Parts: sequence; structure tokens; C-alpha cells
Amino acid sequence: MDGFQGKTAGRPALNYPHGDFVPDVGDIFEVASGVHWVRMPLPFSLKWINLWLIDDGERGWTLVDTGMPLEPTKAAWRKIFEEKLGGRPIWRVIVTHMHPDHIGNAGWVVRKFPGAELWISRLEYLSCRMLVADTGRTAPEDGVRFYRQAGWSDDQIETYKTRFGGFGRAVSRLPDSYFRLEDELKFEMAGQTWQVVIGNGHSPEHACLFCPALNVVISGDQLLPKISSNVSVFPTEPKGNPLADWLNSCEKLKRILPAGVLVLPAHNEPFTGAHERLDHLIRGHHIALRRLSQRLGQAPRRVVDVFPAIFGRAIGDDVLSMATGEALAHLNYLVAAGDAVGIESSDGVTWFQAASSAA
Repeated sequence: MDGFQGKTAGRPALNYPHGDFVPDVGDIFEVASGVHWVRMPLPFSLKWINLWLIDDGERGWTLVDTGMPLEPTKAAWRKIFEEKLGGRPIWRVIVTHMHPDHIGNAGWVVRKFPGAELWISRLEYLSCRMLVADTGRTAPEDGVRFYRQAGWSDDQIETYKTRFGGFGRAVSRLPDSYFRLEDELKFEMAGQTWQVVIGNGHSPEHACLFCPALNVVISGDQLLPKISSNVSVFPTEPKGNPLADWLNSCEKLKRILPAGVLVLPAHNEPFTGAHERLDHLIRGHHIALRRLSQRLGQAPRRVVDVFPAIFGRAIGDDVLSMATGEALAHLNYLVAAGDAVGIESSDGVTWFQAASSAA
């Protein structure tokens, strides 16, 4: 659910303090005082996720994000727990957001260390519980209608029906209670004060963790150096406008984070140049919106027809759902701005066109 690369403008020159170095699976590497980098495999085109193990002194360790519940990942965690913790427990698991590569092992780790706490924002926790509850369900008619409106073929919709409910298989059973992360919450970690910075658009209530004293931010998927985070509309909220939330969150991060902050992202390598990267992400989406507006001014389009305006590569069925969600996010943004309208045809497909053309 992360790192779907859209078509953006030329990439800014960022600084990577550790160059191309990455820690081996099952090892840790200190990137700031008490903050250790862990790297685990993923079964996607995006092959790796960065996780963070933080030394909280006598109390034990905090783990930020957990990877997916794959046996190689669990084996690597067991190795770290046995060899790298110095006999002290994981006492807290912080999850930036509810996508399986971040929350997947959270319940497993909490149960492995009795008394450990899960820290997560409310919407991320509840959204994850809701999606897990879909396991074993038949695909809802609302979802079928959503993808038919987007222009999916019958075969593509059948694939959606077959795969529906798979989220729960990628997440270990969550604890039945949690500590709520809220925007601007301050808490102690690695002997320093950290602040929660909530972002929106990629997920419902994504928590970034910023430490002014260390000049470090754990950014999750809210700020990545080389790939763009997926910003999607989903069948549960078909008229949503997550792109507006995303762009507002990028501006918010620019206001809060120092220009020289060390960014610890979930994917790719730690970097500096946060403001340049945020400007680049904002600019890339506005370029895509302008391209999209031009296409809608030429002729009515379905969601699946506008992929070339937004993405820098061909869209196969393996990423069709993500591409559909992100294309619709851009379309809904234009509709909310009064620049486009969507009209449903008699066969249930929605056609979008420029508002000026409709008038």
C-alpha cells in the first residue's frame, strides 16, 4: 500500500548521510543517539521497509513499526530480540499507520513481551480493526459498484471479488487496547522529548514522530525521498478528497520541521532536505492536476482513462486498484474545486469532464 510511484517533476538533490549503506536483515544500526535502524523484507515490488528500534534505558526498548507477519521477518526479529536488546524487553510498540507493512507484526510483538503497550492513533487503530473484520466476507455491492463506475472490466471486477478480505491475513491479531497518539502529543523516548505530528491523505491519521533535540523525524510513509506515497480514494468513501488532506499535510510538515532535519523514512534511505522534497511532492501533484484538467477539457474520461495524465509507467492489473484510487483522488480534488464534474451513464460508469465543458 506504499510507494506507488506517480509521474512527478525532476527529483530534488537530497543528502543521504549514510550513502548507499543499509543494515543487514537481523542487524541494527544507530542513526541518532538511541535510535537504531532495522530493515526487513517485503513481498512486493517495493522490497524493503525501514523500522526503528529505540533505546529507552532501564525501561527497555520502543519499536516503531513492525514489518509484515512473514516467517523471515519474524525470524529476524527473534534474532534481534535475543542478541541486540541486552536482556531488556520491548515495552512499547508505536505504529505510524495501519498498513500491513507497518502494523503487521504489532500484535505478535506485544504478545511476545507481556505488558508491552501498543501506541497508535485512534483512526488508524479503528480502521485496521474494521478492515480485519472483512476477512472471509463476500465483496460488498458498494465495492463492485465503485470499480464498475471507474471503468473496470468484468474480469477485473471478478478479481476484486476473489481477493476481497485479504487484509486480515497480512496483520497479526491486534491487542484489544491501545494508547492513543494525538497531534502535538509530547512523550519521552530515547531520553528526549518527542512530538507527534499527524498527517492525512495516505492513511486516515498517520503519526510522524519528531524530536527537536535530536533534529530527527520518523516519517513513516508521510515523507519518502525517492517514491511518492499512494494517496487514494476507497470504496468506503467514494467521494472523499484525500489529495487535499495530503497537500495540506505536506504544508504542515514544512511549517513544523526544520529544513535540516534528519528524516527517517519507511522506505529508501535516511536523508536530509525535507523542505525540498515536500515542495517537490506538492509540485508533482499540481502538475498531474493540470495535465488531468487538460485531458478532461478534450473529452469525457473514465477513471481508467486518465492514468497517463498521472503516472509515469504502464498500469498493470497488479497495481490497478492503487492506480484507480489515486486517479480518483485527483479527479475528486478537481470536482471539489469546481473544475470538473462526474456524470454516471446508464451502464453504471462515471464519466468525468471539465466543468466548463459540462456547462
